[in-house]
Amino acid sequence: MPHAATAAEADAAAPGGEPVGPLERGLAVLRALAAHPGPRMRPGDLVRATGLARSTVDRIVTTLTHLGYLRIEDDRDVLLAPRLMELGNAYLTCCGLPDALEPLAVALADELDESVSLAVPDGAGVRFISQSTRRRTMALAFQIGDLLPAERCAPGALFASGWSPEQQADWRTRLHDDPRDTGFPAVPPRSAPPAPDEVESAFRQRVADARAAGWAADDQLIEPGLVAVAVPVHAPDGSTVCALSVVSHTSRHSARSLAEHALPRLREYGARMEAALASPAPVAAPPAPGGPDTSRAAKAELGPEFLQSLTRGLSVLTALGSAPGGLTLSGAAEATGLARATARRALLSLQQLGYAAPAGEGRRFTLLPTVLELGYARLSRLSFAEIAQPHLARLVEQVHDSASVAVLADDDIMYVARVHTVRIMSVNITVGTRFPAYATSMGRVLLAGLPEREAAGRLARASVRPLTPFTRIDAADLVDAVAQARRDGHALVDQELEEGLRSIAVPVRDRTGRVVAAVNVSTHASRGTLDDVRQAVLPALTAAAAAIEEDLAVVTERVRLAIP
Repeated sequence: MPHAATAAEADAAAPGGEPVGPLERGLAVLRALAAHPGPRMRPGDLVRATGLARSTVDRIVTTLTHLGYLRIEDDRDVLLAPRLMELGNAYLTCCGLPDALEPLAVALADELDESVSLAVPDGAGVRFISQSTRRRTMALAFQIGDLLPAERCAPGALFASGWSPEQQADWRTRLHDDPRDTGFPAVPPRSAPPAPDEVESAFRQRVADARAAGWAADDQLIEPGLVAVAVPVHAPDGSTVCALSVVSHTSRHSARSLAEHALPRLREYGARMEAALASPAPVAAPPAPGGPDTSRAAKAELGPEFLQSLTRGLSVLTALGSAPGGLTLSGAAEATGLARATARRALLSLQQLGYAAPAGEGRRFTLLPTVLELGYARLSRLSFAEIAQPHLARLVEQVHDSASVAVLADDDIMYVARVHTVRIMSVNITVGTRFPAYATSMGRVLLAGLPEREAAGRLARASVRPLTPFTRIDAADLVDAVAQARRDGHALVDQELEEGLRSIAVPVRDRTGRVVAAVNVSTHASRGTLDDVRQAVLPALTAAAAAIEEDLAVVTERVRLAIP
């Protein structure tokens, strides 16, 4: 990557000269956070990792937090936020490969009952863009966005056949500078690495074998017990655009038996993928024109702490992902609402920084897989509870009562995330606690999210009993309560689970609109009337649910997330 320009250099840079300084420095901060072994960093850590001034780091963090790409905890800790996955999602849409090929990869995984991956070359490395995994005790730890050393995986031997002299030189330099592969968090570092010359010689032989055979194998190169077989997938012009891999464990296959088991199907599905890429894709409609440049309002609100150039550069990056194949300069300007000169400067900066490139003869710009280095793999590993937890914490700060998230588990609700207050309450609730759905606000919201007949069936078979003198136990009454929650969009339960305990809940929906969880606030019955609870809590509760839904939609756009 080019060095970070000073503010004076950035201001003086003409389009086509040095990259836009704030954009370059902002991306450097995101890379530092993504590469850090822990989930959070202090501003001082970012100063040391990037070489930037503390005042510059503070302005970048302020800007990226305003955009929702970072969040601050405990007043100082800086963390990547799920919304940052917008950038990686933009690349995955722009390249078009997951949309075109992932259905075939899923079908192959089902047919072979093994994990299947799609990977693309990224410099002298290999980056995953699709994973169709099997649920087993020993499962793959790799995520979309992870980068692997080329010499330690099957796709690398396929991609290296087409390396340019510059890529070969970069690979050799990396091999000597990082023999333990510590720069690849997705793979275990080598405890006793062989000499770089030995690694180079062995890899060259694997590349030659793969070129001759048309496929490559990984016999526990990444880690003991893991084996893989890969075939190339070619574009209509004959170039290798990605690799299709089947991955297994030595408890199921050796490298040889996996090849015997999977190679015929791999070749068949590879050919089908090539046919899919050769078929004329529907011409994507141009993106809707963007509204006014929203960075102006943020600049007016936050003043000098807000970096307008960084915001505009990232908006251009995400705009390139609005359709497969990227956008022209005019398309990027129109999609972002930016002046053509501003969009051009951002595009050329992204190109120089290695995140975008001109494509084809249509003067389009397309994103490169390096965009995925901006925290995509780390954020792909977030659980549903981890996505919800910071929003619960913010909700508790607002309402000063405990908040929770739960899912349906048979006829019960099960808590999957919770933030307590210091108030003393007699209900001891922890993650994993279960309560009958019929007597809880979250249960009624979750039942309301089901088809009416299914919800009525669950209530009919539930073991209903009075938990307090206030518990509603009449079957018709409970059906009416669920129907009321469906109409109102929330449920309020007053002392039906425990005397003195009052709870209000709203649904959490996935990107398809399906209710997958509920979020609630619990309070003591002595703290006002039911209307007081609605007025004091429901707006903040609804906003928290919406924030969880927004993060969930971004995370699950390309990543399969298991919700308990």
